[in-house]
Amino acid sequence: FLPHKGVERRDGTGIRGAGMAEKIIALIEDVLRVPRGTITEETKVDEVEEWDSLAHVAMIGELEEKLGIVIPLEASLEIGSVKELLEQCGKCAE
Repeated sequence: FLPHKGVERRDGTGIRGAGMAEKIIALIEDVLRVPRGTITEETKVDEVEEWDSLAHVAMIGELEEKLGIVIPLEASLEIGSVKELLEQCGKCAE
């Protein structure tokens, strides 16, 4: 468990570099098994039938495994949209 509500990479650095949002969105589409272009920054969790609680947990796990992004449990429970997920992923980059 991390001592703050932000997101930290396993190596202790924040999210850096252009294209990270696109990587995260592609990962979401892979986990949800939806076609590319289905998910945007404006997509809300309740708008996507495939985005249920199990998919949400899988997504958080994949973010850690594939991209090294660790989102604390409390923060992950508050995520209701792709925009909120991206905000959580970017908090440590500030």
